[in-house]
Amino acid sequence: MKTPAPGRIHSIVLVLLSLAVLQTSKAQKVQNDIDIYSLTVDSKVSSRFAHTVITSRVVNKADAVREATFQMELPKKAFITNFSMVIDGVTYPGNIKEKAAAQEQYSAAVARGESAGLVRATGRKTEQFQVSVSVAPAAKVTFELVYEELLARHLGAYELLLKVRPQQLVKHLQMDIHIFEPHGISFLETESTFMTNKLAEALTTSQNKTKAHVRFKPTLSQQQKYPEKQDTVLDGSFIVRYDVDRPLSGGSIQIENGYFVHYFAPDSLSTIPKNVIFVIDKSGSMMGRKIKQTREALIKILDDLSPHDQFDLISFSSEATTWKPLLVPASTENVNEAKSYATGIQAQGGTNINDAMLMAVQLLEKANQEELLPEGSITLIILLTDGDPTVGETNPSNIQKNVRKAINGQHSLFCLGFGFDVSYAFLEKMALENGGLARRIYEDSDSALQLQDFYQEVANPLMTSVAFEYPSNAVESVTQDTFRVFFKGSELVVAGKLREQSPDVLLAQIRGQLHRENITYMMMSHVAEQEEMFRSPKYIFHSFIERLWAYLTIQQLLEQMVSALDAEKQALEARALSLSLSYSFVTPLTSMVITKPEGQEQSQVAEKPVEDESRGSRVYLGPMRFGHSVGDRTSRKPGGGLKLLNGTPLFGPPGPPAAASPFHRMTSRLVLPELMSPLAPASAPSPTSGPGGASHDTDFRIKGTTPTALPFAPVQAPSVILPLPGQSVDRLCVDLRRPQELVNLLSDPDQGVEVTGHFETAKARFSWIEVTFENPQVQIHASPEHVVMTRNRRNTAYKWKETLYSVMPGLKVTMDKEGLLLLSRPDRVTIGLLFWDGPGKGLRLLLQNTDRFSSHVSGTLGQFYQDVLWGPLDTADDSKRTLKVQGRDYSATRELKLDYQESPPGKEISCWSVEL
Repeated sequence: MKTPAPGRIHSIVLVLLSLAVLQTSKAQKVQNDIDIYSLTVDSKVSSRFAHTVITSRVVNKADAVREATFQMELPKKAFITNFSMVIDGVTYPGNIKEKAAAQEQYSAAVARGESAGLVRATGRKTEQFQVSVSVAPAAKVTFELVYEELLARHLGAYELLLKVRPQQLVKHLQMDIHIFEPHGISFLETESTFMTNKLAEALTTSQNKTKAHVRFKPTLSQQQKYPEKQDTVLDGSFIVRYDVDRPLSGGSIQIENGYFVHYFAPDSLSTIPKNVIFVIDKSGSMMGRKIKQTREALIKILDDLSPHDQFDLISFSSEATTWKPLLVPASTENVNEAKSYATGIQAQGGTNINDAMLMAVQLLEKANQEELLPEGSITLIILLTDGDPTVGETNPSNIQKNVRKAINGQHSLFCLGFGFDVSYAFLEKMALENGGLARRIYEDSDSALQLQDFYQEVANPLMTSVAFEYPSNAVESVTQDTFRVFFKGSELVVAGKLREQSPDVLLAQIRGQLHRENITYMMMSHVAEQEEMFRSPKYIFHSFIERLWAYLTIQQLLEQMVSALDAEKQALEARALSLSLSYSFVTPLTSMVITKPEGQEQSQVAEKPVEDESRGSRVYLGPMRFGHSVGDRTSRKPGGGLKLLNGTPLFGPPGPPAAASPFHRMTSRLVLPELMSPLAPASAPSPTSGPGGASHDTDFRIKGTTPTALPFAPVQAPSVILPLPGQSVDRLCVDLRRPQELVNLLSDPDQGVEVTGHFETAKARFSWIEVTFENPQVQIHASPEHVVMTRNRRNTAYKWKETLYSVMPGLKVTMDKEGLLLLSRPDRVTIGLLFWDGPGKGLRLLLQNTDRFSSHVSGTLGQFYQDVLWGPLDTADDSKRTLKVQGRDYSATRELKLDYQESPPGKEISCWSVEL
């Protein structure tokens, strides 16, 4: 490796935020001067542990110095392990040091008047890393970034998230994801927010029992947004989700290079009844959308309570009040009453967290004393707040102390911080001290879904007091091996080091409590067999279990530090720092430093963002300054900030102006004639009737001797356009008019699909449409605000016109920039949903391949795919006729309608219409 020579130095700025992007920071012409000729992402997932390498190669095509920026986004839970730049054959490495040592180097650079600093911003799931470097004419630069993470199981699936934003066409662009799971892969699916049907041709997935390989290698033409243009469509997320096969014991032990990892996730157990108290902040700061979303989420969560559960509600502002004096069973009657109470929660007043929390504990203690808690049940307190305490006890340390003393290890506390005006560190410490965890709820259109998703994580406790036991002569340096609660859809992970003279077989016991009994799992793993399994494959990252052990140990030490006392905290910090340096992890205790010779800009420092450095206001902390930066698509107000070590505020260049709204042509005036007749060419015969007296589709001509121009309503899009293959009329326009709310639109048990909707008669539109599939078990809920896809109790929200391409076994879900969402399955009916933005604005349903409906299809729309008989034209008015559906007569009228399947403002069509 060459070392940098004096004078060949390039200015660098480091940033932390999310995954792979390479871009330039000049105008478009200057951007084109820096050519990214290669961008590769190689991710190897070996038994849940992911090792990802991003390599980008650029060349300066200009005849002057240009600045190239390597910017990438990586998952929050990931640790950067290496970064390097190779400039004209000279390597500039990143060195990981203790923060204090990095600070010294930084201070020396500042004293010499050199710029140095770290810019970082945190989104929901990602952090951003960015390096800018000056590149001489014709010079080439290679950037390489490496990071690692343990994929956590969330609601029954592991998720690998990659971000792709090259901002220009790349000659060689390739992503490879290799997954190896020795016990087998049970399912695998991919999702992308930038994929098009054209790009999908570059995506290949191969899979056998234990291995999967996902490759994405688009050509230049496939990357193009528009023909003959240099804009790229690659801008967004690429996600791989999967789960693994598990033995009846629900666990597996894997061994490699003297280290082991033990995964445990038995999903077949019965759910333990729970006693849950929801503590809801209704202070004035919750006013508006936040309290509305909280009410919405709470109502959905109450619906998800099991009949075996007990619950109560506490709402608080300046004072705390209970819904009921005692916990009540989650019966239908009680749940409905609680939903009515939740609907009436209004925001006003201060924030008295202390009294609300103590009231929750008192409710549980009173129920316990009166023997009202079912035997073997567990107790949970879920706090939702958006601000710091302002009434009553306002000292955070005192509140934490009061809550810890009151709970006394008997209940689990989960704290949800809504937005960025709340101290996340305060909530996190209070939760971790009481056997729970904290979670930030981001202010966005899907905040209610975030709340529901969190509840789903804790809705189904399966085991309590879980303890892993290993022979003391076999293992050492084991990570956390006791857990208060195991929830369905998650996974418990224990890793450790084998002793040098360990037995040939590693034995393990897992003890825990079910609802009414204790249980013990016995497991064993043959060391030599396991070692051999991981020794030879080229598609895995070797020594991964040792690095997994170090990664998990550091994460747990950092978590323990949050609630530890000073002396214990210092010991925990020392051990975490030692491991971070030994294994080259950028953690909150270390920094990555890129040095350069004196006299040049140097001492660039990359640090791991901390969640609570995201408060709404800027604060000064010595030489550092915090502010807010622009977040990614999932977070309008990201959870990080801008941090400059030299105290200079830095904001990125403003983004491009929002695209202007498309011009919508509206028909606002029509010429009203004395009468109307079918339109026919001058030399053509009049339209004839089809078989059975049914006429072919015709248009209309307006005739009259003295037409009069009068204002007239624009032609509207119907509620639904039904294609009718095989019938004498090839399409039918349906408008819902009769008072009805919940509508069973269609159901086909043979197809395993059901479509329902909520129709607002007064507004003549759907407030939502829901599509439910039996296999795979997926539900799509579309509203004017967004589309929500639910799978395995996991909710994902997508905004309309946000590109989506999701492929799972048996179902493909796509959405284009026009907002057309298509749900397609092999040899099945394709269902489309659209938020139509033209005249008659609202949700619309589309159907394709309707000839594949079975004879058992039913519903308000499904009936038109049963026995349908079209009557002849009305002799007095040939724009009217009757159609008979399953013995019932409907009056059909020939009318002008807008085809919403065309882009707004739509295409006028002549359509036989019925009102239902």
